[in-house]
Amino acid sequence: MDASVAGIRLASGVLSPFVKKLFQGEGAGAGLVDRPWRFSSYVAWREKRDLDGDDLRGLAEDLVKKALRAPGERPLPRGEEAGVAAALTATLRALGDLTLSDAQAVDLGPQAFARKLRAAAPPTGLSRDAELFHDRLLDLACLHILHFFTQRSTYVAATLMEQKRQLAEAIDKLDELLRRGHLPDARDAAFEERYLAYLAERHSALTIFGLDLAPGSSRWPLDAAYVSLEVTGPAPDAETGPLPETGPLPEAEPLPEAGPSAAAGPVEEGPARLHLPADQLFTEHERVLLRGEAGSGKTTLCQWLAVRAAQDGKDGKDGRIPFVLPLRSLTRNGEQLPQAGGFLNSSPLAGEVPQGWENRVLRHGRALLLVDGIDEIPEAERPRARDWLARQITAYPDNQWLLTSRPSAVRQDWLAAEGFDEVLLTPMTPANVRAFVERWHTAAVTGVAVRDAALPELRTQLLHSIRTKPDLARLATNPLLCGMICALHRERRGFLPSGRKELYTAALSMLLHRRDKERDVPLPEIAEEPQLQLLQRLAYWLIRNGRTEMDRSVAEDLIADALPAVEEAGRVLGAAPAVLKHLVERTGLLRAPTEDTVEFVHRTFQDFLGARAALDEAGFGELAGHAEADQWEDVIRMAVAQGRPRDREAVIRGLLATPSHRSVLLAFASLEYAAELDPVLRREVEAAAGALIPPTSLQAAYALGRVGPLVLDLLPGPEAATLEGLGYYTVVAAGSVGSDLAIPLLARYARQDSALVQSRLAEFWPRFDSRLYAEEVIARLPRIPETLAVHSDAELEALGEFAPQERLNVAGPVSSEGLAAYRRRTRITALRIRGNTRLTGLGFLRGEHFLRTVTIRDCPALTDLGALAGLPVERAQLHLDGPLDVAAVTAGWEALRQLSLSGPHAPWSLADLSPRASLRALGLGQSPGSLAGLARHGDLRILRLPDTWVPAGPSDWQIIASLRKLRELTVPPQALAHLPGTLRLPLIRTVRLYGMPSEADPDTVRQVGHHFPEAQTTPAG
Repeated sequence: MDASVAGIRLASGVLSPFVKKLFQGEGAGAGLVDRPWRFSSYVAWREKRDLDGDDLRGLAEDLVKKALRAPGERPLPRGEEAGVAAALTATLRALGDLTLSDAQAVDLGPQAFARKLRAAAPPTGLSRDAELFHDRLLDLACLHILHFFTQRSTYVAATLMEQKRQLAEAIDKLDELLRRGHLPDARDAAFEERYLAYLAERHSALTIFGLDLAPGSSRWPLDAAYVSLEVTGPAPDAETGPLPETGPLPEAEPLPEAGPSAAAGPVEEGPARLHLPADQLFTEHERVLLRGEAGSGKTTLCQWLAVRAAQDGKDGKDGRIPFVLPLRSLTRNGEQLPQAGGFLNSSPLAGEVPQGWENRVLRHGRALLLVDGIDEIPEAERPRARDWLARQITAYPDNQWLLTSRPSAVRQDWLAAEGFDEVLLTPMTPANVRAFVERWHTAAVTGVAVRDAALPELRTQLLHSIRTKPDLARLATNPLLCGMICALHRERRGFLPSGRKELYTAALSMLLHRRDKERDVPLPEIAEEPQLQLLQRLAYWLIRNGRTEMDRSVAEDLIADALPAVEEAGRVLGAAPAVLKHLVERTGLLRAPTEDTVEFVHRTFQDFLGARAALDEAGFGELAGHAEADQWEDVIRMAVAQGRPRDREAVIRGLLATPSHRSVLLAFASLEYAAELDPVLRREVEAAAGALIPPTSLQAAYALGRVGPLVLDLLPGPEAATLEGLGYYTVVAAGSVGSDLAIPLLARYARQDSALVQSRLAEFWPRFDSRLYAEEVIARLPRIPETLAVHSDAELEALGEFAPQERLNVAGPVSSEGLAAYRRRTRITALRIRGNTRLTGLGFLRGEHFLRTVTIRDCPALTDLGALAGLPVERAQLHLDGPLDVAAVTAGWEALRQLSLSGPHAPWSLADLSPRASLRALGLGQSPGSLAGLARHGDLRILRLPDTWVPAGPSDWQIIASLRKLRELTVPPQALAHLPGTLRLPLIRTVRLYGMPSEADPDTVRQVGHHFPEAQTTPAG
């Protein structure tokens, strides 16, 4: 018997009554007041007792019998009727588990709806014929179920409401476009597509310096090369949310935001610190001043942000239009910075720009402006650049801005008035270095014309060397130095120089000799030293003039003046234009960003070669005289590194003679490069620096940290830092060094009984080797501060091994596998997950019967909360990013006492709380509909309703008034208009109003005073 072709002949007169019995009838008002969105609430056995499990089984058995009596060939072997009826009962019971609305179910159609129902039900366990019969019967039932829904008034009302909502959204969007005076123009759209494609191609590759690659393969994809570093800075103002994260209840212990604790005392601690990947800057800020050392990856980050925005636009996402604005090029020869409408004047696409397009993009707040290198223009020109920025922002305030600079180029509050948040691009962590080395070697393997079989072994060897050799690890602090280390390691087949001077010298040698002979390239031979002599003259001119880019004509004049003394270069290469062409095309140290300009491939080479020139000219006084100029800092250090003993002495004595802390610290920092120095002078420098140590302020601590690992020898241990605050500042200075060499000193402070010190030690963890820092520092803390957060699987694994915590704070892309492994080792009583773009589900929590507190926010990939169902959660803060089913989870939280629910999520109402839950605090980001279910929560003390809440009627206010323990209420001002005139709520002590200015409207104040006679009125934060 083949049931697949037998068919089932059942008339509507049989199925329609069957379907009606499955669902309860409609109440008054078609159920619109109490949000009849989830049709699972209609099933008769969920809300009413007149259809129980036995009744449902009887209905299924009756339907099977009638189907078997229908005309035609019998579709089911005898003896299997009971099995089909049992399976159909189980499948129909799954109706109560689906979270679709009426309209969503109808939109699916009967077959897709039946498939969803089968997927939600347990396996049937039937034979092939019996299962086919079951499925065909279910298909027919689903057809009539959906027909039944279309006849319900709730379906009709909901459908009309949805259509009305969609039309209203369309009208609002059109009105906004008309208000702005901007309707999309076909020319704008076509050009944007062309421009974004150009940007994505223009900035989508990086150059591998120092490798002899096949023609065209010296550039490698940015998405393969890019390693996301971290920025740190003041955390933005707390987001307006349903409830404060700290919570008001004394018996509850929330998980706080990461950041130093607000301990009392003389310490000048600022606001909480923010740590996040650099490429996620604009998730927290709109205007950013990014500080970073030379070679730290500022320009590469600008490339990455530009390419990502361009790709988003190409993919049809509503993203930003990026403009990459390198200041060194825009201000060449003292030109004025371009105004809006002229950002693309130097672009190859300049002639294609539709008239007024840039202004339209800026006016509508669609631009991402990446202004690179405020430190690369002369100091005298920086105020003019600041005024230019201020004018652009005043004219076009709604765009995103990123400005990059070296740390000391401009003062701390340089752009504070324009609303810029300042962040610091931190040194590469050991994890960053490992990732860079891995990616570098992968890119090198794919880039070489002939596969180098030794590369995997060299990669492993280099990773081991960086991990075990402190001197090498100290050098690997930014992408530029890491790239040179990788290239030199491969060039020398595993042998590396041991110091910064040696590293630069070796890199220069490598870049000046690119094995053209071995590749049979017919070029004239010229020694290394003549090339260096010419290059250092160019470098010194740039340094003296405060620039990083020069006109080609200026470079040719400098070379022409030097050629009589550098005779070999002229004899081999010819006149100045030919020499410059050779230096640009063959050395790998110069490049031509435009046809008429040249620059060094990186500022580090410029400083190193400029220091050589300063020593050749005996410019010791000039070097010391520029100690206060940030552009000369590395030049002075490299002069000490390359000079003879008397040269070093002259430079360092000149620094000591300059009466400033900066010059003293620079002299002290230069000791690292002085291989030979008069011991009396060395002691003088150390004594002068000792007057600045230990640091007595945060500014002094950060300044010491920038000196580097040498400062660690002078910082005091906890037994010597006896004055209040000194231990904290010392920890900040040591942690800011960013080298694993600081771990022993930080470990000594781990047991200091200072909450502020322990909090900062916890924050420094991502800067160091995860496992080593956990073992030496985290494990020694007498109590783990609440600021401790894990940012990676490596940190989570190390925490579980050395300092397992039942209260777990996750801040970053930690995997579900890592969390599952942690939970197998340690039970979790409180869990906070934020900023995780990887997590799709919470299955690792399934069965965690100790979990009492859960906080989830900024997890856009999360699609399933099901594992939280049935857990003994008492406090939950859910800031969701998608239509997750919250109702199925909260229905099982019987111990729930505090709930904060915001962000986009599936429809939810108070009826979706467990009947046993008794809330003490409730905050909502979406309207819950009627407040009818709130009355049973007699212990409620804090209620925060969304800013869109409108009472369903006077009864909602009566319900609020019935809550005798309610002390704090947050509502929108418009809701006050619905208060019954005679209603008084004297027990409420605080009324918070959305959008309330500092001076509240007198009518509002009187209205609140009338209804809430004992309450203080404040703005809702």
